[in-house]
Amino acid sequence: MSIFERYLTIWVFLCIIAGIGFGQIAPSIFQSIGRMEIARVNLPVGILIWVMIIPMLVKVDFSALHQVKQHVRGIGVTLFVNWMVKPFSMAILAWLFIRHVFAQWLPAEQIDSYIAGLILLAAAPCTAMVFVWSRLTNGDPLFTLSQVALNDTIMVFAFAPIVALLLGISSIQVPWDTLFTSVILYIVIPVILAQFWRKRLLGKGQEYFDTVMVRIGPWSITALLLTLILLFAFQGKAIIAQPLIIALLAIPILIQVIFNASLAYWLNRSFGERHNIACPSALIGASNFFELAVATAISLFGFQSGAALATVVGVLIEVPAMLLVVHLVNSSKVWYEKYQ
Repeated sequence: MSIFERYLTIWVFLCIIAGIGFGQIAPSIFQSIGRMEIARVNLPVGILIWVMIIPMLVKVDFSALHQVKQHVRGIGVTLFVNWMVKPFSMAILAWLFIRHVFAQWLPAEQIDSYIAGLILLAAAPCTAMVFVWSRLTNGDPLFTLSQVALNDTIMVFAFAPIVALLLGISSIQVPWDTLFTSVILYIVIPVILAQFWRKRLLGKGQEYFDTVMVRIGPWSITALLLTLILLFAFQGKAIIAQPLIIALLAIPILIQVIFNASLAYWLNRSFGERHNIACPSALIGASNFFELAVATAISLFGFQSGAALATVVGVLIEVPAMLLVVHLVNSSKVWYEKYQ
């Protein structure tokens, strides 16, 4: 892991402080940034999101899709947990904790927005960071690549319908045109641009490709941190008034991470998959494509929305939560392989 990835939680905390501080010192500047929109898409954030997402997608080799047949059971578990369990389990947890258990400590006007943000967070599986988590567990790199390529392909078509369905079930109105625009802007176009760039880089040789990947590695996290500063500049007053909100939003996210990782891990063992297949399968089921979630939340609900804040909480706890899952699957390897 790079220094940015290893200490992501610390950087996010610093961005929270910086964003809140800047928002209080110079609110007019951030209000001007917030008004820089075309068709409800904030231009500064749109640029930052592309800088975030495209370098990650360049790493994805969609030609690896043919490899899924080598581990059909593991891929089956991954798809089941990612698309049939994860979004729906988060919707249930959000409804339970946000609308009921924690409702008295949350601003009533933001309840629906918090739920929407949590749903957005769970509706797309991790793309880039899963390679890091897989490497820390000695996961099979070809399986990891193939499941990421397959999930990203499905995400192009399934993200919007799943989000719309779950928001509708939660009685949250969905602006379909904005959701469709978000999918085009933050999934379809970045995938096309990234794959074109990947082809050009590989045309100059694998060594050149690897060198460029190292060089642009910090771009994604840097753009993410700048986006967080903007978000917290707008969210500052709400957080200062109710700092408990972040902790309350983190609880259903943590429960979902442990539940989905455990389910995928256990199912792989039950179906007889090897440990180095079960690990990346469990890890992608636990982690989220939080960059996409942040972008979509801003487009659908705005900078100052509870949805945007909820997705940022997902960023905040991503590294410690996933390192916990890495520790659990590594330490349970003897149990996993016993009697197999």
